Amino acid sequence: MSRVFGHYGPRSRWLGNAAYCLSRVFSRLFLSSRQVYALDMSYAQQKLREMREKLGRGETVWLVGIGPAGHNSGVALIEVHPERGMRLVANDEEERYRGIKHCDEHPQEALTVLQSRLKEHGLTPQDIHAWLLTWDYADLLSLGFRMVFEQFPESLRLWDKRTSPNFDFRGYYWEVSKLPGRLQKQFGFDARLPVITMPHHANHASMSYALSPFNHCTEPVMVTVLDGFGDAGAISLYLVKDGQLALLRKNDSIVESLGTFYSIISSSKGGWNALSSEGRYMGAAAWGDGDRLTNPYYKRLRQIFYFGADGTVSINRTMTNWQHGGELDPYRQPLTDIIGPPIPQEKMWNPDAVLSVDDVKHSAITRDRVDLSAATQLIFEDVVFHVIEHFIRTTKSDRLVMTGGTALNCLANMKLVERFNRAWYRRNLELDTFLKIWVPPIPGDAGVPVGAAFQFAMQAGAKSGEPIRHAFYCGRAATDQEIETALDAAADVESRVLGNINNPTELAAIGDLAAYIVSQDGALGIFQGAAETGPRALGHRSIVANPANPKTLQNINNLVKFREAIRPLAPMATLEAAQRFFALAEGASTDNYNAYNYMVLTVAALPEAYEKIPAVIHHDGTARLQIVRPEIDPLIHAYLKAMGRRVGAEVSVNTSLNVGSPIAQTPEHAITTLRRAKALTALLMVSAEGNARLVWHNIENLPLKDGGRQLQKWYDDWAGTR
Repeated sequence: MSRVFGHYGPRSRWLGNAAYCLSRVFSRLFLSSRQVYALDMSYAQQKLREMREKLGRGETVWLVGIGPAGHNSGVALIEVHPERGMRLVANDEEERYRGIKHCDEHPQEALTVLQSRLKEHGLTPQDIHAWLLTWDYADLLSLGFRMVFEQFPESLRLWDKRTSPNFDFRGYYWEVSKLPGRLQKQFGFDARLPVITMPHHANHASMSYALSPFNHCTEPVMVTVLDGFGDAGAISLYLVKDGQLALLRKNDSIVESLGTFYSIISSSKGGWNALSSEGRYMGAAAWGDGDRLTNPYYKRLRQIFYFGADGTVSINRTMTNWQHGGELDPYRQPLTDIIGPPIPQEKMWNPDAVLSVDDVKHSAITRDRVDLSAATQLIFEDVVFHVIEHFIRTTKSDRLVMTGGTALNCLANMKLVERFNRAWYRRNLELDTFLKIWVPPIPGDAGVPVGAAFQFAMQAGAKSGEPIRHAFYCGRAATDQEIETALDAAADVESRVLGNINNPTELAAIGDLAAYIVSQDGALGIFQGAAETGPRALGHRSIVANPANPKTLQNINNLVKFREAIRPLAPMATLEAAQRFFALAEGASTDNYNAYNYMVLTVAALPEAYEKIPAVIHHDGTARLQIVRPEIDPLIHAYLKAMGRRVGAEVSVNTSLNVGSPIAQTPEHAITTLRRAKALTALLMVSAEGNARLVWHNIENLPLKDGGRQLQKWYDDWAGTR
């Protein structure tokens, strides 16, 4: 039987507050002396006034958002029109260019891409009205001081960088202080370029609301930011009325964090490094005991949170030790007694490291591991339900935008719309409605450069633009010349030009050839257009495979992606196929099921799906669905329609075009992926001009490659049926 015990809240709140206030004064003074200004300072307020005046005169305003330090650094370009409102032009993630997952370095490559983008739009750097940063770095550093001093003296260990290997509070602060000089040098300004720091959670909220289908609603819209941490805490709740974003609550704590809880448990017990662990642990949960009554860990582990009557949550510091030792020493003895000791960082297998694909060793999958992952997921859902239920009861709203890193937990997102249905609203609020949910394709920190610019624009009175329809905003389409140059430099590949996708007849034929190869159980890489921004491949940098063959899951995991057997494969589908095979939620139906465009919601499979498309049904009967629209992605839609003719379902396996690295960005990256993935049959590469090429390995003694003979046979067979 479980027993209630615990200590909640900091040991020395007054000391933490004093450290926060004192450090904030000095850190703001130092950064402003380096021309890094907070939003409430006179420089930032003057830029807001000037922007209002420009919009009032009918001028278009251009803004740049920069993630200069912190995981997922990058650069976004935003256009703000006085009538059409805000428009996302680009969101270039540094990791894609450097090949470093969750890159936290100065975004030199993304800024270089920005220079070319400005030229394409007939702009100069001087035409950018404001340069906005993704964190209030003075507040962030001060929040770190608060965390250390509120648990003084045990928490002095947090100064050891090993306690937070993915986030360097002090190092990022110094990096940001150098940014105005770096921008001056790179963009040719006469003096240091002033920048404005934007509150982190408001960036998440502004971006997610502005891109959502609710961005023109007259009714209140709830926006939740449930994060690892921001510069003002880990949980922030916003309500939007008449386009105005208002903060209702923030928790002022890094420790009381749902994201930190999930990240530390998933990494220290899953065997993967943080930032790589969370999604994998969510996938593993499907294999564990998902019943709150019978799961062997759930009842005792749930005591790690205190659920307050007002929708608040607190961490039980009798069980946790990450407030003292971070990731280096995260447990106290009561937690160890429940789940066992953590896996040391040096013994973790990092799936994002450069892999030796001939010697991949995965940690053993045991019943204890998956039951614990299921318990962690259940507790995660409990916290989300608790916070959002109070939010709904307080506001009476039925529209919810979920954002922050934890919004990538697509299983919890599905459970939300199931829980807060019409019956719940009738029973609890006497309202004839249901919860309508939306999650952006970039809810994590890859999206905050966009959010920084959107937040600034909203404060200047800019209108919301059109809801986002796709996520293809990273980089640009490779030209014929760029693809040919990459192919010429790769002596181990050959290619064939198939036609041009801008011609409807040729588009249909190319889509049908892709479907034929996949129907024969080939695995085909897709490289077209600008890449997806965010963590999900959505058809521009994808690997597609046969959903009708149950062995596809094993083939992709073992021989293409070299990952654990517990990892599911996701489906992409036409809208008609999605409605045929999956129980699409009423709560995700806004804007013609826009919420299913980005693989941020799971969905329950209908009985026919188990028969027709078993490869994309996870162990718990769900799938992380993407609906593909013909007006957004004509090539993939044509391929899916052909899959309907070839395998009886307008559905395909869809996984990202990478092997142990970020999603492929350039033609060279795509060819490298072809080399590393033993069972990847070929690449379908489409240029900016629309020309499609089939690319394959021509080395006969490469394992699972035959010099393209099988591919040539398939091509000849396909051509013979045309």
